[in-house]
Amino acid sequence: MTIELKAPTLPESVPDGSITSWHRKAGEAVTRDEILVEIETDKVVIEVPSPVDGILKEIYKHAGDTIVSNEPIGRVEPAAAGDEAQPATAAKTEEQTPPRDRSSPAPAAGPAARRLMEENALKPEDISGSGKGGRITRQDVLDELAGAAAAPPARPDAPALQSMEQRKEERVPMSRLRARVAQRLLDATNNTAMLTTFNEVNMQPVMEIRKRHQQRFQETHDGVRLGFMSFFVRASIEALKRFPAVNASIDGNDIVYHGYQDIGVAVSSPRGLVVPVLRDADNMGFSRIERDILEFGEKARAGKLAIEELTGGTFTISNGGIFGSLLSTPILNPPQTAILGMHKIQQRPMAVDGEVRILPMMYLALSYDHRLIDGKEAVQFLLTIKDLLEDPARLVLEI
Repeated sequence: MTIELKAPTLPESVPDGSITSWHRKAGEAVTRDEILVEIETDKVVIEVPSPVDGILKEIYKHAGDTIVSNEPIGRVEPAAAGDEAQPATAAKTEEQTPPRDRSSPAPAAGPAARRLMEENALKPEDISGSGKGGRITRQDVLDELAGAAAAPPARPDAPALQSMEQRKEERVPMSRLRARVAQRLLDATNNTAMLTTFNEVNMQPVMEIRKRHQQRFQETHDGVRLGFMSFFVRASIEALKRFPAVNASIDGNDIVYHGYQDIGVAVSSPRGLVVPVLRDADNMGFSRIERDILEFGEKARAGKLAIEELTGGTFTISNGGIFGSLLSTPILNPPQTAILGMHKIQQRPMAVDGEVRILPMMYLALSYDHRLIDGKEAVQFLLTIKDLLEDPARLVLEI
């Protein structure tokens, strides 16, 4: 009796996904909990394991095919009684046996990765695999191609043929995440009355607190560092309470006012920018915020963020300053009606009480949907964040 492999249950906000690659071919032995297939959605890559030891009898959905929640994608035949260990042994032996036409075994690769290598005349042994057991993923091949494209240009005295070879072009399909991000950004631009207001904040008070209490903070909270983001999250929460429209969303002709603060924090991942959400952030202290953001970053880099961690959110904070951005206009993350942009801290001369002082200043940007938020509200909201950061004691006292 065979067991059907099914796509995972997807939330309502993720209508479908696509098969990225199978790690086994039909007819190959598989072991229980071995990752058989990767499914990419608009938000994350989901790994589907084998439910039993046995043989992968058939694959219904192949690389590139679209799937929906709980759709059958293949079937596995369980090992016969007493032969539970045989599939695992067979799989191991197959992995260890080198191809006949090569002197040493090449790294394993999924179908999508193999096809991309063939199209670009790449050899598996020339690529470092980041997948399980050194398996080469499609992203590894793309990274190798990107590295080759970034090679220094030929010398002026190099042969003309070499120059022409370095003018090669490559066309690759967008990942689902990149395509979804592109569509959402376009929708935000076309379907909202987006406007941005700016201010600047003196970061000296926050920097002094961090310097004075960093060591004791880490000792108290199991090594968690006190960063800047927790101050911005707490300041945003207090400002959202005072200006509920900034924490609201538009649903058709209705305004939905949220009685909670779920703060999305934009983080960078190998697949692009993702926005995991700090749920009920109002109930979080500085250490919890810093710990959760650190975990989000680690999961994003490893591709382990769950769909539930990326859905929802009533307000977003994006920190372009970590990449060196001095000033920018962040784009809304619908259906949210506002997003806060942080930027690089830079020493600048400022007039203070009639004197010129050199202070660590940061430009702040608040993009907002003018359909719901008036300019006065937006300016006052951003000014509230500025005031709270320049007098951080108010964050603790909630005043």
